[in-house]
Amino acid sequence: MTGSLISVTNETDIACDLDALQALAVFLLDRMRLHPDCELAITLIDEPRMTELHVEWMDEPGPTDVLSFPMDELRSAAEGEAPEQGVVGDIAMCPSFAAIQAAEKGRSLDEELQFLTTHGFLHLIGHDHQELEDEARMFALQDLVLGEWRSEARP
Repeated sequence: MTGSLISVTNETDIACDLDALQALAVFLLDRMRLHPDCELAITLIDEPRMTELHVEWMDEPGPTDVLSFPMDELRSAAEGEAPEQGVVGDIAMCPSFAAIQAAEKGRSLDEELQFLTTHGFLHLIGHDHQELEDEARMFALQDLVLGEWRSEARP
């Protein structure tokens, strides 16, 4: 377990558990059968910056909670297959926007950011929710993986 190629940066003034996001990222690489030395960047940004990215990349107005930017289009290795090393990509999250959702869902901000990290990571490795069938599959996997991570002892 290296995690040394995973960067977690908070560019906002909002206090967040970056260690938990780092640990979750390491867990996700392992659980989703990606090489442990893959590169991944998680950046927490403010609403003006998220709005810029949302308009530029999704052509949608206003901020959003999470955006994913895949790089090497890595996918989970099949059972018995060696995982490929590379750059998974970048996850950008907006804590001020996520805090509103967290309150609506009865979660803490850190729980919401962990949820969004898992969601964003699955997008990076090819999952999407454009079609109802894909949405059901992705959200079930997201809930399963996040549940497994939360059930493990945290450092």
